Amino acid sequence: MNVKSGYRGNGFIGRHLVKYLLKNELVSKIRVVDKTPVEMAWMNQEHKAFMDQVEFVQVNLNQPTSCPKAFDSEEGDFDIVINLAAETKFGQYDGVYEESILKVGINCAREAAKRNIKRYLELSTGQVYSYDKKASREDSKVSPWTGIAKYKMQLEEELAKMEGLNYILLRPAIVYGIGDRTGLTPRLVVGAVYRELKEKMKLLWTADLNMNTVHVEDVCRAIWYILQHGQTQEIYNIVDQSESTQGSITKLVCDIFQIEHDYFGSVMSNLAKLNLSDAVEESNDKHILPWSELCKREEIQHTPLSPYLDQELLYNKHLHLDGSKLAKLGFKLVHPEVREQALREVVEDFIAMKIFPKSVKP
Repeated sequence: MNVKSGYRGNGFIGRHLVKYLLKNELVSKIRVVDKTPVEMAWMNQEHKAFMDQVEFVQVNLNQPTSCPKAFDSEEGDFDIVINLAAETKFGQYDGVYEESILKVGINCAREAAKRNIKRYLELSTGQVYSYDKKASREDSKVSPWTGIAKYKMQLEEELAKMEGLNYILLRPAIVYGIGDRTGLTPRLVVGAVYRELKEKMKLLWTADLNMNTVHVEDVCRAIWYILQHGQTQEIYNIVDQSESTQGSITKLVCDIFQIEHDYFGSVMSNLAKLNLSDAVEESNDKHILPWSELCKREEIQHTPLSPYLDQELLYNKHLHLDGSKLAKLGFKLVHPEVREQALREVVEDFIAMKIFPKSVKP
């Protein structure tokens, strides 16, 4: 079976998916399509080795005329297309998300429909749901609360209109694991900063703010599983069983870096909410300079990691997903809970790549 990993195929999830497919000998051919060369994708040695075993095509898919190059193959059309397209940075301008999420997704889907691709998977986000405390099922109310989610939702709506597109949607919780830069890693970087400052970390809101999670390896396994067992035009959530909250995640981070933490609470946080942009800017200013000095001291000249937390990540909005639909389909998690060791592995991998200061090694 031929499979094409879509735009951002050498991104965080894409590189893990390539590893999973190759290690388990699940496909006969993999083509990775991305606008960024592998050499510039901040990969560790293991992931580079796996990427060397697949075909790579460099294409910018926000141009419709470029899509045929991504799909054309002398061996015939691919059986499966997995679109991992997404600008993963929060707080970007609408135009950025429109280009890198909506346009790319539409272009890829149209080309797949035209070629009658057997299975097309679109990776969306759990942030499309309403942000109350109740766990969201696949048919729950949608109310996208980040820029990424807003354009992912628009893309989902466009896919539903396309004739001949055999698509499935996967909506993940916060994805973490080796190579993650936008999920839990910014909080790990902030933890390192507070260890350097020797100060207590204080957070907005309270410990019970839902921040549901899922390991990247389970996301990759779920992608393949629903391609084999899921129904066309169905939506599936993927989330672990941790019931992760701001409190549980922060405790793990603080245990790793041996620092203390506290919360401003609802009253003080609501006061900060009146001018949240200034509060966020002040917080980021406090973190960024020590991080820069720490990296400079250890001669880290370039790193994609930052303690910067965008305002969207600091809203009092719950990410709480119900994963029972996928479980009833027969899917089983291999990482049912977020564990301290898994987060330590993320940091240790970045240290080995020389993009995280080793002096704050957990």
